[in-house]
Amino acid sequence: MALDDRNFTVRLARDTQDITAAQRLRYEVFVRELGGSGTLVDHDARLERDRFDPFFDHLILADESRGGVVVGVYRLLRDDQARAAGQFYSEDEYDLEPLRASGRRLLELGRSCLHPDYRGGTAMMHLWNALAEYVAEHGIEILFGTASFHGTDVARLAEPLSLLHHRHLAVPELRVRSRRYQRMDLVREAEIDRRRAMLEVPSLIKGYLRLGGAVGDGAFVDEAFNTTDICLIMDTAHLNAKAAGIYTKGRG
Repeated sequence: MALDDRNFTVRLARDTQDITAAQRLRYEVFVRELGGSGTLVDHDARLERDRFDPFFDHLILADESRGGVVVGVYRLLRDDQARAAGQFYSEDEYDLEPLRASGRRLLELGRSCLHPDYRGGTAMMHLWNALAEYVAEHGIEILFGTASFHGTDVARLAEPLSLLHHRHLAVPELRVRSRRYQRMDLVREAEIDRRRAMLEVPSLIKGYLRLGGAVGDGAFVDEAFNTTDICLIMDTAHLNAKAAGIYTKGRG
């Protein structure tokens, strides 16, 4: 599908209609495509939603050449919003005390997805650029959130999980730990086919790693959502040069 970057707009959801459009895209990706579910998923209306939606900011990417249809979304939850919600979304899966104890401004990222027609192009960069402006505006210091491998067969994911553990583990002071602990060091580092393992890592996770992200200790197998989750952490003070240009623009 030929795309024209000039047709993209990115903004925070303004009303329930915007949020419904985001939930509809999430349904297509997380439920229909990936086989996920949840107690508040509305299959009749084709909406993927949960109790946290009212507390998040919803960043939406629209294609104006198609009448403003929503083709990409991100959920953003600052620490002050998490206090209102009672917790961060990923707190059910990971002990976030190391992040809380840091005393730094936190932003949780989640439900990132693109319509299939917009993958592999510049759409995600448009979302990341808008996210950078949000980070700068709110003085965010640490970004984090769960990201997923499709499926719950940990043995099939042994090499990529082990590669993440051996090569990309977060520093101890920010190293969150899975609450239902699934070891990630399933294969010795010397025995990993690194090229094959990295090919099996989802593109979103690879994108965060390229920007200087790291992973928490242990995976979380989410049977309801048909995923194996890891927790990604990005410290804006230690991003690589490319990420620094994205996530600290507008500061100074």
